[in-house]
Amino acid sequence: MNELEPSPDFSPDSKLWTENITIKYGNNRVISQNLSVKIPNKSFTVIVGPNACGKSTLLRALSKLITPSAGHVLLDGKDIMKYKSKEVARKLGFLPQSSTAPNGITVANLIAHGRYPYQTLVSQWTSEDEAAVLSAMEVTNTSELSDRFVDELSGGQRQRVWIAMVLAQQTPILLLDEPTTYLDIAHQIELLELFKNLNAQGNTMVAVLHDLNHAARYANHMIAMKEGQIVAQGNPSDIVTEQLVEKVFGMKCTIIDDPISHTPLVVPLGK
Repeated sequence: MNELEPSPDFSPDSKLWTENITIKYGNNRVISQNLSVKIPNKSFTVIVGPNACGKSTLLRALSKLITPSAGHVLLDGKDIMKYKSKEVARKLGFLPQSSTAPNGITVANLIAHGRYPYQTLVSQWTSEDEAAVLSAMEVTNTSELSDRFVDELSGGQRQRVWIAMVLAQQTPILLLDEPTTYLDIAHQIELLELFKNLNAQGNTMVAVLHDLNHAARYANHMIAMKEGQIVAQGNPSDIVTEQLVEKVFGMKCTIIDDPISHTPLVVPLGK
């Protein structure tokens, strides 16, 4: 595919998608094969599925951290591998499963790293960079933490700081790999509400979540995976059924209406 030509499947309703990608790891073990998926613009897409089904692998491929052995990942109609890393970082932000901050770094300095894609040898820190960092801290409620060391913070506080760093990139697309893992329920809901608000402001959000009920409540587009393949995708209210849960997770359940959000609520059946 010519890097200057958009894919023939390019659609203005999706800036990020895959075309028949095959993903392998070091020993040539195939994780996903012939995988095609489109991320709707300005959606809150959540990827769900059992452990080791390829959720995080798909997200890493979408972020250019993994090179498919076949097929293409398209960003704005162009193969993502044709972009330089800084170009990708100005178009999408990626929050990995676990992040480690350098020892002795303050919250403000870590969040400022989000402006790296905009730094050049002739253009260093600008007023736009400063404004982006301050805005990211305000949105994530981390302004009051700016002078503290990151390694002194609680798990929930650190996660908000990492999200602020990604937000400081000011990208229209945000990829989040298991952002609520290891957090207590209060911090999980706090972050999911933040993602919901960011999506309402026009950001395209893509997150891997383990909690199916959280996914059904907050997502407006869901991708269900099993063994490296897409089993179903669409609005959670349309695709989350007892049959889907059993097929994907091997768990019998009943689906009821969430009394708060009126989204599908999965209730596992006992033995």
